[in-house]
Amino acid sequence: ISNIYPNPFNPVTTVQYGCPDYDKVHIIVYDIMGREAALLVNNYQSPGLYSIDWNAKEFPSGVYFIRMTSGTFTDTRKVLLIK
Repeated sequence: ISNIYPNPFNPVTTVQYGCPDYDKVHIIVYDIMGREAALLVNNYQSPGLYSIDWNAKEFPSGVYFIRMTSGTFTDTRKVLLIK
């Protein structure tokens, strides 16, 4: 994950990420209790830079974690939803 903006956000934030190789990419949002809140990406992607928006208008304010996994790579970033 290269960038998440804006952060804090209300209600939409953009997640930018890159893939160095063709591989399966998962980007999942978890709440503060570790429960899966949203699945943003779950497919194979070619090498390149990508971005996806997360519209959290249905979610309560709070801290969320956005986790990306691709092959053996894993990255987690914290975001804050303020309503």
